[in-house]
Amino acid sequence: MRAKDIMSTPVITADPGTPLKRIAELLVEHDISAVPIVDEIGDLVGIVTEADVVRLQTISDPRLHIISSTAREERIPMRASEVMAINVVTAGEDEDVTYVARLMLTLHVKRIPVVAGKKVVGIISRRDILKILARSDASIETELQARLDEESLLLGSFHARVADGVVTLTGPEEADPRRLARLIGRSIPGVVAVSFADGS
Repeated sequence: MRAKDIMSTPVITADPGTPLKRIAELLVEHDISAVPIVDEIGDLVGIVTEADVVRLQTISDPRLHIISSTAREERIPMRASEVMAINVVTAGEDEDVTYVARLMLTLHVKRIPVVAGKKVVGIISRRDILKILARSDASIETELQARLDEESLLLGSFHARVADGVVTLTGPEEADPRRLARLIGRSIPGVVAVSFADGS
């Protein structure tokens, strides 16, 4: 399964000069956790996350320091360009979703923009990946069996059973048809593993 198969699109974006108040509004209005920042030609130049915006509320109230002669007022960022991360982790449209999920876990990020060149074409969040894992076994089984039946002239007749996202296939014992059937199984959203009834 590829990034383009599960990414959310169109993507809500903003430019570097967008006020952070507007970024906060976009996050709330669209129930998203980040806004990719693009330049005037639409190229990705950064990303602002909800954590970047929430951090503004950690700036102390200047009234608390009114009696201190040494207190300095903290500079408050106002625009996306002042808080955005510029080293954005991205994925290509044809990137394997497994790789995207590993990136999220390794780099501790909650979402990854999907790009074509430098243009943002989609975004994948942890929730998008969870939706795949939450897919029902019956739905997975129906889709997989239909795909196997479509390829039966090439593969022979395979039968699929799905339990907890794990596919068990029965059918021809030849290596090539089994290899292709396994690949088809792994391409179906929600499939965790593919095995054969004889244990191979």
